[in-house]
Amino acid sequence: MKLRVFAALIGSAIASFAHPAGALEPIPGSITYGGQPRTKLVKAPIGSTVTHQFYNDAGQEVHEVYRLDENRNLQLIGRRVSDTD
Repeated sequence: MKLRVFAALIGSAIASFAHPAGALEPIPGSITYGGQPRTKLVKAPIGSTVTHQFYNDAGQEVHEVYRLDENRNLQLIGRRVSDTD
């Protein structure tokens, strides 16, 4: 039961970040900006998500969500930008 509730919460969080497929491009500060990381996530299950938080050049807080694909590459699936003022 707890696992289903957790999965539903994660799913709704991802949906709040989601954009149409292929619509997001990495920006400076993104994990995949300049290509995939050299190291692969070998222990994480395929389809799992990774969150990343950083500040852009304008000083805004950026939250990104990535999904691990079957080739163990990170796919950017969502981004939210907020002012820190």
